[in-house]
Amino acid sequence: MGFSLFVKATAFMIITLMFTSVPFTHSVPFVVFHGISDKCSNKGAKQFTEHLSKWSGIQGHCIEIGDGAWDSWTMPLQDQTEIACEKVKSMSELSDGYNLIGLSQGSLIARGVIEFCEGGPPVKNLITLAGIHAGIASIPFCGSTIVCVLLDDLIKSEIYSSYVQEHLAPSGYIKIPTDIPAYIKGCRFLPELNNEIKNTRNSTYKERFASLENLVLIMFEQDTVLVPKETSWFGYYPDGSFDTVLPAQETLLYTEDWIGLKTLDEAGKVKFINVSGGHLDISQTDMKKYVLPYLEEQAPSPGLQIVKGSSSDRWFSTIKNNFMELVGRTEDQHLLDIRQ
Repeated sequence: MGFSLFVKATAFMIITLMFTSVPFTHSVPFVVFHGISDKCSNKGAKQFTEHLSKWSGIQGHCIEIGDGAWDSWTMPLQDQTEIACEKVKSMSELSDGYNLIGLSQGSLIARGVIEFCEGGPPVKNLITLAGIHAGIASIPFCGSTIVCVLLDDLIKSEIYSSYVQEHLAPSGYIKIPTDIPAYIKGCRFLPELNNEIKNTRNSTYKERFASLENLVLIMFEQDTVLVPKETSWFGYYPDGSFDTVLPAQETLLYTEDWIGLKTLDEAGKVKFINVSGGHLDISQTDMKKYVLPYLEEQAPSPGLQIVKGSSSDRWFSTIKNNFMELVGRTEDQHLLDIRQ
């Protein structure tokens, strides 16, 4: 009888310590901005948000702009960013801060919210997947069809015209390296976002972007949609040439620290991550490894504190996921397909 009681007491103490020694976690909500041709109700974006919410135990929101797919192509990015700004400001649950995830074109809207949104709630971590940070040199998702040939001709002739800038969203981040003067003069979104306009650089944009706690830049190794794919890490062609791609650290945006990227990097806050796969072709394993940790904030030093229910749920979820990976029961299906 005495030995049995001792075993039960010991087990109780172990279980109690397991709960009370887990550091108290305070996690904030997260917001997702989808990419071009997509919408929040599509399977890929919906599953992406739902999986991250389930794994983390944190409330996630995919914020829609306009009607989704159509407006993602035709609404200027300035307008998309203004709508996104008003939406995040109207969400009381974000008032104490939130984490932001941008998918492809959505990464630019996410950065626009951080840099341009006056009076918006603070963003703690920014995670971008296939982000178009330094621009692209071709229309996304185009191949050799007649439409794409016509669009290519349009790029060469009218991409920086007022009409195209007002009616084709990607024109706001197409950067032709052999025509930089026209890009700076006519492109209405990316030059301002990246503080590229020499005489009008805005220190507030830099201050807001540099205030991030973490900047996670995920590039896809087999990405053929973004030209060049290194734009996901702020890498791009040098002015005047298509011959090579400069790493972010060799661009003027970085060396002259136009938006605070160098400041963040030198503080150890930028994570350059390369995953296998095509454009936005991410697995659940990579999501758990590279995205999930930045949605869960943990106190720096553990103490004997009581863990609230939601935190203990997250703790059990983490243990379960680790165990499943240990015994080889991981799920690795790809989630995002913005062409659906």
